[in-house]
Amino acid sequence: MSQQLQPYKQVNKKTYLGEVIMIILALNCGSSSVKYQLYNWGTKEVVAKGIVERIGLGETFIVHQAPQTNAKFKKEHECGDHEAAINLIIKTLANGETAVINNMSEISAVGHRVVHGGEKFKSSKLITEDVVKAIEEVSDLAPLHNPANLVGIRAAQHALPNAPHIAVFDTAFHQTMPKHAYLYPLPYEWYTDNSIRRYGFHGTSHLYVSKRAATLLGKSANECNIITLHIGNGVSVCAIKNGVSVDTSMGLTPLEGAVMGTRSGDIDPAIPLFMQEKLNLSTEEMTNILNKKSGVLAITGKYADRRDIEDGAAEGDSRCQLAVDIEAYRLRKYIGAYAFALGKVDAIVFTAGVGENGPIMRKTILEGLEDMGIVIDNDINKETYSKKGETELSTPESKIKVFMIPTDEELVFVEDVVAILQDTYEDHTKYPYTFLK
Repeated sequence: MSQQLQPYKQVNKKTYLGEVIMIILALNCGSSSVKYQLYNWGTKEVVAKGIVERIGLGETFIVHQAPQTNAKFKKEHECGDHEAAINLIIKTLANGETAVINNMSEISAVGHRVVHGGEKFKSSKLITEDVVKAIEEVSDLAPLHNPANLVGIRAAQHALPNAPHIAVFDTAFHQTMPKHAYLYPLPYEWYTDNSIRRYGFHGTSHLYVSKRAATLLGKSANECNIITLHIGNGVSVCAIKNGVSVDTSMGLTPLEGAVMGTRSGDIDPAIPLFMQEKLNLSTEEMTNILNKKSGVLAITGKYADRRDIEDGAAEGDSRCQLAVDIEAYRLRKYIGAYAFALGKVDAIVFTAGVGENGPIMRKTILEGLEDMGIVIDNDINKETYSKKGETELSTPESKIKVFMIPTDEELVFVEDVVAILQDTYEDHTKYPYTFLK
């Protein structure tokens, strides 16, 4: 099987501390896909990025881009497992007309997204066998994500056995939440014996955009109170007080919280029990319904993509309009709740696919909040999409600033990897990320 990762103590640190350019590979492994980004730390540029999709499902393909040359191509290539997909990525990066490096040895380190770190990990970590074991131990908390992350780690270790591998946890940013925010009103033993608590997700995204917002405000992150909305297929809201997460909408799993593309978000917990008995459904069937057949897909009956939903609403489809209204209403309630929890709000930030490219959703969410001091410029909002970059959406009179900030989770991966290799990283609350400059 895969080779065991060599201990970091055997790595020559001077290789990473001198003038040598570091090339960092960031990997985000899903159940049937691997997203990747190759980053040149010396020039602070993305060298290449892409995705391998339909791993193990047949008709696998890779989409690869080299931003510096505007080169982009799509190629079919069967990959029966993640190891084959990662080998395909490396071959694409180092061979033929798509090559951006000479060989695998030029990759200095690999950063891996790991969805769930439980309470064991409050920061990114160099991956050792003990770290892998700890990730395995909390995999029952993220059965749809952590196993795929682990397969990707093992595959990358096998393909790049001499490179340090670092785990970057979605949950780490939210480990600053106070106990009264993360504990559920359930038998206390469920927490002490089974780790049942709120963990939160999209941590690297909330970290990145909140710190960028602080920079746009001209303040230090620890002086800012910010509400961040990561709105994609998955949706989460985060309350950030003095630069750290104090509450977030997702919970033990990514199912809790706001209405999402195919996930239900907050519902009466008795509903699944009632409908399981009513329809004679198994636990697996109900889990599938709540995660993959609910959300705006269930409301519209046909669409999870918000672009399709907005088009349908514009054409008079009442269920599409209802989906827009329900999602916006729930998010507006979260903004109100977190505003009161924070006491003072400096900014609201929209990010991720819908947050960056959905002016109708942003407008619908913020309508009627003028009394809270939130006023957006509708003309600027209407024209704003992620390719235009960071944009202030609020008017000069708005007491609370509103920003659209394209997220860059992979850059957080890279920064954490470099800081760990250089022994300058304690945790995300102390590390001075370069993207703040």
